[in-house]
Amino acid sequence: MSFKSKVVVVTGSSGGIGAAIAILFAKEGADVVVIGRDDEKLKNVKEQCETYGRTPLVLKADVSKDDDAKKIIAETINTFGRLDVLVNNAGILRMSSFVDGTFLRSFDEINNTNLRAAAHLIQLATPHLIASQGNVINISSVAGRQLVCFECTAYGVSKAAMDMLTSGAALELGKYGVRVNAISPGPVRTQILKTTDENASVQPESVPIKTILNRTSEPEEIADLVLFVASDKAKGITGSNLTTDNGYLVIR
Repeated sequence: MSFKSKVVVVTGSSGGIGAAIAILFAKEGADVVVIGRDDEKLKNVKEQCETYGRTPLVLKADVSKDDDAKKIIAETINTFGRLDVLVNNAGILRMSSFVDGTFLRSFDEINNTNLRAAAHLIQLATPHLIASQGNVINISSVAGRQLVCFECTAYGVSKAAMDMLTSGAALELGKYGVRVNAISPGPVRTQILKTTDENASVQPESVPIKTILNRTSEPEEIADLVLFVASDKAKGITGSNLTTDNGYLVIR
């Protein structure tokens, strides 16, 4: 699957799933926009992309901030002149509870990054995606359909809403030739569990997660699926939510 001459924005791509996606797109010839908040991690992803002969545009940005979101799209167009694929991957996890009074704070923080930022970037990117007949891929989660634990409710709400956002955007943009899909991973070996609130009463790594295949996915597996969905091989797929969870939902 060659993405030569294609321009791909990947949010939250300084590590984990996002980094794997950005690097794989670079390997397939794309001009990638790498976005994150950690300078050292951004540098590492940039260097890995460069091993495939592609020099990415690296932007230090917080997608939950409107000005940063605008900067991402504006600098992409200023640098490359087009946008073909938007991957909304940036996401955070916070454990919270109604009983201990932490839910609303976590709800607002999570949704600003996981949901509102994705919606904002889709809106900003729409005219450019129409021009390129491009597509959007939203990284959702099986947590949007089945909670691991009640402390993950705010996160689950953000992903359930992401699924509906995907459907609505696909419904509107399809007539312009723009496809919009979601990918819902189950457990993946990333650093997201280490970036939760350390003062939370329950830490996510303490919650057992069982799958049919008795395994946890690697970020590269999600990247493989993202590239397929973004490619012309998936030209008939839109408004879909593709699940890659090692059978987690069936067990649950």
